[in-house]
Amino acid sequence: MGVMQNTGTPIAQSSVDQPTGSPHSGWSAVFALTLCVATLIASEFMPVSLLTPIASDLSLTEGQAGQAIAVSGIFAVITSLFISSITQRVDRRTLLLWLTALMLGSGLIVAFAPNFGVMIIGRALVGVVIGGFWSMSAAIVMRLVAEDEVPRALGLLNGGNALAVTIAAPLGSFLGQFIGWRGAFFCVVPLAALTFAWLFKTLPSMPARGGSGPTAAFRVLRRCGVPRGIMAVSLLFIGQFALFTYLRPFLETVTGVSVSTLSLILLILGLSGLAGTYLIGFLVGNRLYGLLVSMPLAMAAIAVGLIAYGSSVVATTVLLALWGIIATAAPVGWWTWLSKVLPDDAEAGGGLMVASIQLAITLGASAGGLLFDSSGYQVTFAVSATILCASAFMAFLASRGARKDAPASSAPNGDEADQDQDARFARGTG
Repeated sequence: MGVMQNTGTPIAQSSVDQPTGSPHSGWSAVFALTLCVATLIASEFMPVSLLTPIASDLSLTEGQAGQAIAVSGIFAVITSLFISSITQRVDRRTLLLWLTALMLGSGLIVAFAPNFGVMIIGRALVGVVIGGFWSMSAAIVMRLVAEDEVPRALGLLNGGNALAVTIAAPLGSFLGQFIGWRGAFFCVVPLAALTFAWLFKTLPSMPARGGSGPTAAFRVLRRCGVPRGIMAVSLLFIGQFALFTYLRPFLETVTGVSVSTLSLILLILGLSGLAGTYLIGFLVGNRLYGLLVSMPLAMAAIAVGLIAYGSSVVATTVLLALWGIIATAAPVGWWTWLSKVLPDDAEAGGGLMVASIQLAITLGASAGGLLFDSSGYQVTFAVSATILCASAFMAFLASRGARKDAPASSAPNGDEADQDQDARFARGTG
């Protein structure tokens, strides 16, 4: 049925996790992938700050122009679920290069789109690249670097993500003033070309391992601990984006900051995220499950703190800096979890996780918007905190099986406990 049987031998020690090529070339490829992430995410979020000129130039309402963002998310979900099975015979180096070329083509299509229909095609291609790249990211990293370096490499990728999210909107707005919205989108093209050249030089051949059918992304739910983990990460992103999406109106109406102060706070939030992705790389290897439980609890506490101290600029800035550190680091923890739980099926698991995250972001932002309009920020942030606590509880359940199976006489604690849980999950016994 495609489910790995428990042989008592840690899968993580098998050949599937051995890096391809030299360590130096592997890390060079990781840096190239980080540039790819930054370019891709910047392309995804750039329309946020360019909706008005896009709508004016293409004779649309701003709401219609906003569908350029929504369509990329839809295609990302579809692609993430099925790309592993559709491309099961394609070398992963070739596939990544094709996705990068597709990103370049998307930038050209959007920049020169004569009408909204053509622009939507370009944005749909961005969604395909997002879903394809992120669904394979953990599996690719596991083949590029040694097992103990995977958390650091995943942290680097998410650092590129955090950087792009931080600068995409303000950079798009700035460039749009001088070279127009089309020129701003065209800036993606040379970055995509540079990424393609770098990946072409550094990526080793990574033959597809095949054998995955069209239901592979769903079949991994049969693996022990996976359903609870996917539910935990889904709840994390629902709770996060129910709050995060509405930070600007909160800061403007409750905290009462000016536009310049708002920009500074958001910059601090983004820079804190970069710091978080760097720091978690040193912690997640030994304290994985403890972090997966504690991070959403800390975010819930911050949400409550924003309700209590939201009128204070200093307190709000400090709380959002902490939010940035934790919220940006949390995906690194969950991608590391995926690499440990599904080391032999990371592509299919990655597809399921990307689809879950994309849907969770949509649900969180939509539900948060309804609550924010109807009940105010206090209820919205309180619901966010509740959902984040539920995420922590599901993460605890995902690790509980490993603890329960551990012999009482030799039950480890501290770092050893988390390492033991990781090993047991890799074997499929937790």
